[in-house]
Amino acid sequence: MASLDPQSPAVPAQPVKSEPRHGIVQTRVKGLSALGDPIKPLHKEKALLTDPLLNKGTAFTEAERDALGLRGLLPPRIFPLEEQLHRTLAALRRKTEAIEKYIYLVNLQNRNEVLFYRLVMEHLEEIVPLIYTPTVGEACIHYGSIFRRARGLFISRNDRGRIREVLRNWPRAGARLIVVTDGERILGLGDLGALGMGIPIGKLSLYSACAGVHPYYTLPITLDVGTDTAALHTDPSYIGVQEKRLRGPEYDSLIEEFVEAVKEVFPKALLQWEDFGNTTAFHLLERYRKRIPSFNDDIQGTAAVALAGLLGGLRVTGKALRDQKLLFLGAGEAGTGIAGLFVAAAKAAGLTELEARGRCWFVDSKGLVVKDRGDTLAHHKLPYAHAHAPVATLAEAVKEIKPTVLIGVSAMPSTFTKEIVETMAALNERPIIFALSNPTSKSECTAEQAYTWSGGSAVFASGSAFPPVDFGGRRIVPGQGNNVYIFPGVGLGALASEATEVTDEMFLAAATTLAGLVSAENLAEGRVYPPLDSIRKVSLEIATAVATVAHDTGLARVKRPRNLRKDIEKRMFQPVYRDYA
Repeated sequence: MASLDPQSPAVPAQPVKSEPRHGIVQTRVKGLSALGDPIKPLHKEKALLTDPLLNKGTAFTEAERDALGLRGLLPPRIFPLEEQLHRTLAALRRKTEAIEKYIYLVNLQNRNEVLFYRLVMEHLEEIVPLIYTPTVGEACIHYGSIFRRARGLFISRNDRGRIREVLRNWPRAGARLIVVTDGERILGLGDLGALGMGIPIGKLSLYSACAGVHPYYTLPITLDVGTDTAALHTDPSYIGVQEKRLRGPEYDSLIEEFVEAVKEVFPKALLQWEDFGNTTAFHLLERYRKRIPSFNDDIQGTAAVALAGLLGGLRVTGKALRDQKLLFLGAGEAGTGIAGLFVAAAKAAGLTELEARGRCWFVDSKGLVVKDRGDTLAHHKLPYAHAHAPVATLAEAVKEIKPTVLIGVSAMPSTFTKEIVETMAALNERPIIFALSNPTSKSECTAEQAYTWSGGSAVFASGSAFPPVDFGGRRIVPGQGNNVYIFPGVGLGALASEATEVTDEMFLAAATTLAGLVSAENLAEGRVYPPLDSIRKVSLEIATAVATVAHDTGLARVKRPRNLRKDIEKRMFQPVYRDYA
């Protein structure tokens, strides 16, 4: 994976059509006419002002303005990048609502990507929740009304038979990292259809900011196959196809065409499946993971970040992984994905697969998942359907199963009640309680509730960030089990090694690497993950671990560098302005 930076030793072959002296993107607009006068295409130098990857705005120097014919097209005062950052941050903070800040940041990204990514990187704790969870959920709900400029590709059900043509319309050659959704299960918000485009855009922004994947190579895609949310069929601001979802063979054939088109048009691309419905997500992962380098972050990324948090929590409790008993609220792709990776880790710790599975229990909408419950269980639940009498509620299940770890992935808010948390604290000296549902409005409990109801004994993590809690004279900083700790590094490692497959072994390596980066000081203040401002280092270490697995298992398509970590590090995108003079 080469950087686009012209100063980099790893420049892609012909990444853009460029003029030799300045490396400037040339426009392809044909001459038009209006009122009898010709409309001339934008001169290639002026195109710098409209390409967000190349635009420097008020930072263009005097020499650049003269050389590129930009004098007069910009205000006369020159603002270097550092001054632009100061002004931009001040403008952002003047916004009072999170959704207003999201819109401001999207507009900045569409105007000047170097400035956008530099701002994100220098203020990660503040800005990541604005460009991704929890704010991205609200942004997706209102995506039709806040839509200003196309970013990424929309491939609709009406494009069947011509998906290759649609992919070739993407103006940047050689996409290497694609995040795709069909919008059926956006966070905990349900079927938002084409409004789900905010998710791929947000995820890819995090790839660039947190792992240094150059934005030139990223491509967000929404497969608009319709929506089963009836209100969207008559919503005048809805931007997608106002029909019911494709299902069955028609849907499968569209996905098949899409995957084959990606392989042909972008042969080096890594594909990340994002926010598909439960049944669809498992089906697509199993069908395509060996046919195209791909993974599902909702299943595998969530599993890795949860396992890393569990390993960190065990350093607090002093207990062994093999002795844990996990109870999940929610038996969808996130929960069973976590259980699957826990089984792999427990096997490495000495348990048999049957023993490890026996330590994972699930509660779904019908109660405890058991063998003889009387209903037909989905395929992904069957390995965790154990012999036990039926149990109707989560509160009863906690008393019956006596778990050491309680994990919420249900998108059902306030389901970890005072009674449940108190029971967990009575059963365990240091209960591990993870409320992982996103966005914040869907969290099973808050950090303050977990600490208060457990008497300060809970080891807590959540999917969305909660503020620190003062309890008993102690300031506790809750951990955030955000997938941003995992997927950017996994993607970077897979791209750097050009892995032909993204395996479960890579996610296990990512989880153990992340857990090893949590310091004793982090644990002492309540965190089971490192601070978010260390995410670039985290992603580099995870990428190195993932690439190591790719090379060790023969899945890498490139020669192994002498120093793998340094090779990856030098390829990471750094948001600095190019010199055009």
